[in-house]
Amino acid sequence: MTYTLIATATMGVESILAQEIKDLGFKNVVTHNGRVEFDGGIEDIIKANIWLRTADRVYLKMGEFKAFTWDEYFEKVKKMDWISILPINAEFPVSWVSSVKCKLFSKSDMQRMAKKAIVEKLKIQYKHDYFSEDGGLYRIKIIGNKDNFVVMIDTSGVPLHKRGYRAHLNEAPMKETLAAALVKLSKWNGGERPLVDPMCGTGTILIEAAMIARNIAPGVNRRFASEDWHIIDEQLWLDARDEAFTHEDYEKEVRIYGSDLNGETIETAIENAKLAGVENDILFEQKHLLEFESMAEYGSLITNPPYGERLSDLDQVEKLYRTLGDICRMRCKKWSYYIITSHDGFEKLFDRKADKNRKLYNGNLKCRYYQYYGQRPPRLEKN
Repeated sequence: MTYTLIATATMGVESILAQEIKDLGFKNVVTHNGRVEFDGGIEDIIKANIWLRTADRVYLKMGEFKAFTWDEYFEKVKKMDWISILPINAEFPVSWVSSVKCKLFSKSDMQRMAKKAIVEKLKIQYKHDYFSEDGGLYRIKIIGNKDNFVVMIDTSGVPLHKRGYRAHLNEAPMKETLAAALVKLSKWNGGERPLVDPMCGTGTILIEAAMIARNIAPGVNRRFASEDWHIIDEQLWLDARDEAFTHEDYEKEVRIYGSDLNGETIETAIENAKLAGVENDILFEQKHLLEFESMAEYGSLITNPPYGERLSDLDQVEKLYRTLGDICRMRCKKWSYYIITSHDGFEKLFDRKADKNRKLYNGNLKCRYYQYYGQRPPRLEKN
């Protein structure tokens, strides 16, 4: 049976996620604000959860409809094929709803009416008056926009950015999914060109880069809510994980370097890399940005520097951006640089206009990802 699956993403990441989905071989890929829809079977619920790097969660779409009255809303939710998904003991909270520019705007009523409609449908199908809800978890999410409602069930559970390798967090951690998106946008994928983050914090960008270069599936070592669903055989999960392990690539050259001024942060980065299984691919060092030296003629630099959101830090951050610009020009002339920040004056401080910039959100902060393209290394002459 073919389902419509929905992968959600941070605003600005949708096109990157859509390309990921296409690269995994999924069909009928359609991009919306904050989500990407695509077709897949039961086994593809597993594949999407294990392999998608930039998605927040993967949902099973139950239906989509227009509704202007509560009666319409109730009947259309009730009409959906809940019996094919929910077993008699399913736990099925309507855990998240939104309503934007809808005549039906009460979120509490949306939750209450949807829950009642589903219960009524299950009563008819199962010929049962009471549901214990002590089985697998099927969290239901409903998005309302301009009187159009999308109803879906969360297959992931814990958000996909929680890969399981971060032992400790620093003050302003970047989600693993956003870090993976930054690497994807840089086009870096291992090989001779080194990758550097001279302000690496706890190493998230570099760890995601190493996992991309080694083709390590981001979700291979964690659990998902749908592992407890009766419609998905346990053996399918085992087979999918085994297959993912066979696709890991340890032959490719991978040169990744990270540094930070804070020694404790570097220790955490090293621990995180070990937990992710990429400790041999990344050299972490405690050192000041001014100590950074290029280790190759061509390379890539990706970093998430401080933004100066607090006024007391602003002068220091602006000085840092000027220093970063000087270092890139003097020590990495042929490199590509990729810097994410919420500071609107970054290009002026860096003293170079970006070849391209992209609006992204780091948490709730609207940022721009400034992309500076370096020279292409010459191809090696064939003997």
